Amino acid sequence: MSSNIHRKLIVLGITLLVSACGGNGVAPSNAFNASETSVQGSKAESSGAAPTDTTSILKLLTKDVTIGSTVDSTNGDMGPRAVTIVQYNYGKLKKGQVLVCNFEDSSGNAGNGTTIEQFDPVASSKPTTFFQNSKIEGCDGDTIDAGDQVYASGFTSKVMVSINQNGKLKKTFGSPITQPLGNGEGPMLYSYSPELVFVGNADTGGVDSFSFGYNTGGIEGIDGFDVNKGSGWSALGPSGLAYWCGQHGKPSCPYSHHIPDTLYVADGACNAVVAIDHASVLLLKDEITIQPGCKKFTCEYATHTCATLVKAGSPLDKPVAATLLPNGNLIVANTGNNTLVEMTPKGQVLDTKVVDKSKKPGIFGLAAIGTTDGNTALFYTDINTNTLHELEQ
Repeated sequence: MSSNIHRKLIVLGITLLVSACGGNGVAPSNAFNASETSVQGSKAESSGAAPTDTTSILKLLTKDVTIGSTVDSTNGDMGPRAVTIVQYNYGKLKKGQVLVCNFEDSSGNAGNGTTIEQFDPVASSKPTTFFQNSKIEGCDGDTIDAGDQVYASGFTSKVMVSINQNGKLKKTFGSPITQPLGNGEGPMLYSYSPELVFVGNADTGGVDSFSFGYNTGGIEGIDGFDVNKGSGWSALGPSGLAYWCGQHGKPSCPYSHHIPDTLYVADGACNAVVAIDHASVLLLKDEITIQPGCKKFTCEYATHTCATLVKAGSPLDKPVAATLLPNGNLIVANTGNNTLVEMTPKGQVLDTKVVDKSKKPGIFGLAAIGTTDGNTALFYTDINTNTLHELEQ
């Protein structure tokens, strides 16, 4: 059976299931959204990107506050890499707290860190160990869903795990992951749709997507991103993942079958940011192929989902992390020069800011908070000082 027929049968089967349930049945969001996008056609495509706002938020973030040291108090792990923000009070987690992955062990060996630190978002906060386990060795990605379930990935352990709100290991996820390089979460798009978690793959140059809900599973729907096959901190590939679903400043997307969604991917190996429109509809392996250089793309089902180039080249310099601001614009972290770059979804550069003047790569984690231009702030990690910072207005 051809992949095209396979995809059409999946979409048809899910559409019939939802119709039989009066439109409110439990069905995988990926398949249902494929049907919705097909109906909307070019209108859906044109509305898939975040709105354009040329207000520079980075220029307003003039105060740099050190939240605290990320060195783990129990085993000395350090090398803060990924950052995520807690959305609700649940278990050990409190709304507004920050979770940080450690990539190094106490001796500074890259790829040996096994801890996630938990911070209160105030200056001079003392971290506590939220989670420690060899399953996340080389922790390079942590993200959190609307239920405060944490997903963490390990560069060295080569898996992703789910962790409950009390810091207990729940499940381990392998294939199609072969060497994760950062991850990002996609909230529910409508009632009963699953959460999505996207994982960059340093080995294959793919982006793996995992659906958690009615039909839990993972696929590598995107492949071909440039990778450098580097080790430790030098590894570059599709690592900066940021997901837009129609609004920001809220912990979940507005519930609707017609929500446009876009996954932004920063790749330090090709110095580019690429947008994947309607990333939630990816169903089959290798639906989108990124050509060498990350500027051209082959899309198997372009009416459902495809890729576009947002920005390539200067001022990007080995970008490894990305986050979306409440107004829909992107902040990307360069490790080549420790500079933050703010741009619109169309690639217009609005501002740049150097946050570490040393020549050694240091900025590997980013996360934005806020609901408006006036209350936006930005967390970042610096491995040269083993600290978590907040840029404030």
